[in-house]
Amino acid sequence: MLLASLRTTILNSCRRAGGGNQHNNGAQLRHWLARRGHSTITAEAGASSSPAAAVSVPNAATNRIVGRWLLGCSGLVVGAVVLGGITRLTESGLSMVDWHLVREMKPPQSEAEWEAEFSKYQQFPEFKIMNHDMTLPEFKFIFYMEWGHRMWGRLVGLAYILPTVYFWRKGYFTRSMKGKVLGLCGFVFFQGLLGWYMVKSGLEEKPESHDIPRVSQYRLSAHLGSALLLYCASLWTGLTLMLPAHKLSETKRLMQLRRFAKGTGGLVFLTALSGAFVAGLDAGLVYNSFPKMGERWVPDDLMAFSPTLKNFFENPTTVQFDHRILAITSLTAITGLYLFSRRMVLPRRAKIAISLLAAMAYGQVALGISTLLLYVPTPLAATHQSGSVALLSLAIWVLAELRKMPK
Repeated sequence: MLLASLRTTILNSCRRAGGGNQHNNGAQLRHWLARRGHSTITAEAGASSSPAAAVSVPNAATNRIVGRWLLGCSGLVVGAVVLGGITRLTESGLSMVDWHLVREMKPPQSEAEWEAEFSKYQQFPEFKIMNHDMTLPEFKFIFYMEWGHRMWGRLVGLAYILPTVYFWRKGYFTRSMKGKVLGLCGFVFFQGLLGWYMVKSGLEEKPESHDIPRVSQYRLSAHLGSALLLYCASLWTGLTLMLPAHKLSETKRLMQLRRFAKGTGGLVFLTALSGAFVAGLDAGLVYNSFPKMGERWVPDDLMAFSPTLKNFFENPTTVQFDHRILAITSLTAITGLYLFSRRMVLPRRAKIAISLLAAMAYGQVALGISTLLLYVPTPLAATHQSGSVALLSLAIWVLAELRKMPK
């Protein structure tokens, strides 16, 4: 409107002006104004279309945002694993005898509510057999340990689900990434159900058993294993979005190194999973010597159970023996991977990752031996469990650095 008014005013002034050049000047002015209006319209159209072109997603920037989110989620999963280990080591996992998604988010407030919660706990085997002289303040400690672990699990769930909804609506996910994040969110939900399924096994009455009440080592290993799988998938996806793949020549030695690294990562995962059986059976307390088990390299009761297969999952001696063998095998494989990689030309990041993996492996073995010799003190045992996750993280980083370039 302002441009049209200006044009009309100037044209009227030209008509009123005298002289022989009136017609020529008016024609030139009209031509200039027409060109000016055309260029203005073109500029406005360009300005309105440029933001649309700039928000093309997903792109490298959005991939970095999604990668940082997944790395943050994997860090929260590590916190859940460590907190779960401390909860088990302090024998707090059976203090909450029921499960409610929302209602249990608020702990008991009044003394009457605490007494009611303590009364429910007193009806189950752990109190009757182990903690029959427990006081209310002692119960509050183990209750808050388990409550904290459960609340952390809910935080993990929200950290996955809410950003997934936001990023999906913003168009940050490719088709393949949509499937991956849906799988991760579903796995978080499954992990929560599996945790309660594990706790239930420790609340059941077992008249035929003379053992202390504890959760099933099978369910414990499934719970830990699923948490580690969730962690590995989140960390791997986050790293591949954050770290560009190296342009490596696909030589025979590189392919051998890549296969070697995959096998080593599998060994590290299996060793961490075997630790769940050690924890579930308190197998760290049966032979507290190293390198021998008691006075022998192979203990007499290694295959005491029948059938033979039962020993690998229910005999504390065999479970500890297997964990030792897996740990030593993992250390040997990582050492071999390090030495093999030194004879190759690799990117700087890949060399750093392999070196840190080797250093962490020796530190983790030292932690494991110390935990065993000192009869599993809680701080050292929790550090050893955290070390297994750190070792697994470095193995995934190595694999991410050695991955193939996408076609």
